[in-house]
Amino acid sequence: MVFKRLLGALGVGGPSVDTVLDGGAVPPGGVLSGQVHLRGGGTAVDIEHITLELVARVEAEHEDGESEGFVAFERFTVGGGFRLDEEEHRSVPFSVTLPWETPITELYGQPLGVVLGVRTELAVAGTKDKGDLDALTVGPLPAQEAILEALGQLGFGFRSADLEYGRIGGTGQQLPFYQEIELAPSPEYAHQVNEIEVTFLAGPAVLEVVLEADKRGGFLSSGHDALTRFSVGHQDVPGRDWNTEVDGWVRQLVEHRSAYDSPASYGHGDAYGGGHHGYDEHRPHDEHRSGSGVGTAVAAGAAGLAVGVVGGMVAAEVVDEIGDFFEGDEEEEDGGDGED
Repeated sequence: MVFKRLLGALGVGGPSVDTVLDGGAVPPGGVLSGQVHLRGGGTAVDIEHITLELVARVEAEHEDGESEGFVAFERFTVGGGFRLDEEEHRSVPFSVTLPWETPITELYGQPLGVVLGVRTELAVAGTKDKGDLDALTVGPLPAQEAILEALGQLGFGFRSADLEYGRIGGTGQQLPFYQEIELAPSPEYAHQVNEIEVTFLAGPAVLEVVLEADKRGGFLSSGHDALTRFSVGHQDVPGRDWNTEVDGWVRQLVEHRSAYDSPASYGHGDAYGGGHHGYDEHRPHDEHRSGSGVGTAVAAGAAGLAVGVVGGMVAAEVVDEIGDFFEGDEEEEDGGDGED
């Protein structure tokens, strides 16, 4: 998806910027490449720097409820220090490495409803102006795909995915938000849990997997959340019986309260405050659900995550909504004049 924008800070006749990302999904920790195309305006200008900013649409929980907004989570300077002459066309290639914790936006080519973008900032003659915004597509690492595939094979169904502002205490989390992939329980566990949430925190060598279960209440007890955590080395993915291993994780989560299932383990009252893991892990289950947003448009009640059934996983309106979002952002920045 490509957008062009006239630099409003310089008025009519200023340079325009058009960033084109190379095709295909990029994994967390992978290389994002492309080119920034510049076109000179009516006068020559000095391009001080060209910066790419990674942004994510994130949900935040607070005392008054929930809200959504964009969070910038990485910046790269990819060029600058040259003069762009009148009507000159110049292309600046770039190649940058995504943070390891970058959320995944698709699985088996199907969008999950998570919105990530690459925003281009151009600094010209002491004035900074944000140029176009391009959708960023991120696919799973082999370990993430293997775990989600196993959950699908075990009968868990995809519900939604979203990004939560906050930090998970006791982990090596680097970004100020984390991704939750919400799953309907398999028939085997449907009488014990309402939902299971999966969070991946990837690093160069190890993938941390945080599982949260929204456990059903009993005759004399209310529902509550249970938490557990596991680590997987990236080099350990091939040759493992992932169905058996992941099923063991779920059993530990659901049937046995793990060492991580305690308020002290998940950093209460940290500086960021938000997010399920930053609040009471034993609150009633009806008090902590994520609410609406782009993620909730992903096909609820889909058959599962496994490759054999993924074709029915995502509702068509998710693709339309994400596309409309980026198009709407461009129109708003361009003043709605329909400029290409």
